[in-house]
Amino acid sequence: MFKLRVLQLSLLFLTLISPGSAQYAHTDHKQIVDTAGKPLLIRATNLGNWLVPEGYMWLFEGGPQSPSEIRTLVFELLGPEGSAAFWQKYRENYVTREDIGLLHRAGFNVIRVPLHYSLFESDDSEGFKVVDRLIGWSRAENLYVVLDLHAAPGGQTGTNIDDSDGYPWLYESPQEQEHLITIWRRLATHYRDEPIVLGYDLLNEPIPHFPKLAPLNLSLEPLYKKLSGEIRKVDAHHILLLGGAQWDGNFSVFGKPFDANVAYTFHKYWTAPDESVIRQYIDFRERYDVPIWMGESGENTDHWIAQFAKSLEKNNIGWAFWPYKKMEKSSAVVSIIPPADWGKIVEFAKLPAGTAHAEDRLKARPEQETIARAFAELLENVRVQKCRVNAGYLRALGLKADIAPQPER
Repeated sequence: MFKLRVLQLSLLFLTLISPGSAQYAHTDHKQIVDTAGKPLLIRATNLGNWLVPEGYMWLFEGGPQSPSEIRTLVFELLGPEGSAAFWQKYRENYVTREDIGLLHRAGFNVIRVPLHYSLFESDDSEGFKVVDRLIGWSRAENLYVVLDLHAAPGGQTGTNIDDSDGYPWLYESPQEQEHLITIWRRLATHYRDEPIVLGYDLLNEPIPHFPKLAPLNLSLEPLYKKLSGEIRKVDAHHILLLGGAQWDGNFSVFGKPFDANVAYTFHKYWTAPDESVIRQYIDFRERYDVPIWMGESGENTDHWIAQFAKSLEKNNIGWAFWPYKKMEKSSAVVSIIPPADWGKIVEFAKLPAGTAHAEDRLKARPEQETIARAFAELLENVRVQKCRVNAGYLRALGLKADIAPQPER
């Protein structure tokens, strides 16, 4: 009788931790299925430029590009107190409950959220407060959330997109790998019981295409295995999303799947918008009987986006186009209207940086009143009620285009 009871308890435990548990979205052979066990074709957008700012979305071409470079500029222009207040308000205004409501009304069913590791250095870090608030809104609007570690400790790319310092030390530094594990264990522990979280995108676009970095390809899957093993010690439920090398494009680095609840993600920009560019990923899906999805694409014309979205859906591949919101340009769900004096900020940002150029920068620096007005206006303009909805972009994705932000509550 005792042995029977132990067996019953063991089976119950296995049921609770099984990736097939209906309480959580999970993988089922070649598909991702929702909490009810029904196939889920992901139609998502990326909340880029929110928690991981990028210079081109501030119109800083030729100027600061990484989050740290942008922060340095804002600190230089607004000072210690002013810059701290700016970033606090920026995070509050850039994504609000109404942004999530608008995405739901448009027809999206998932949002991918780029994260910076520095926002999750402790259990009570601000990043958890921000993401918890987002998850609450997403739950109310019935939108799944993918947590994407866009900026990892040590850097997975060595470029601006992960806030690196010029070289991806993550693959060669035991210290930074332990730091990465600590961050993901903390995230997984915090969100392990949250069904609205679809999964964890472990590293965004690891290892650029630069020839000198090609030897790092051999380190990617072993790092994923190590990281996945640590996450599974605290979270047996959520899907692990693995991106290939060379900006999520190269799946040849992968062998047979090593986890029962894993999906593979690729990114595609500026290619032909047809099946020829996704055939290798379809073949991978067939070979290993696992789901694939397109985690980033876009930054193109509405016509191109429409063609690519159709090619993906024809092959039962879910997608997440980039980005949801950015300044001025229409290749996004909504566009931010630049502040009246933003051109002066942009011109100043293009100047050579560093203390060696301090005198020249002081000569060219806009008046403080102009600076304060431009950044105050930016904080208002990033609110979705002040943004322009791009109907053509939404139509290209096959979504509802006749939507508008609700008035502020």
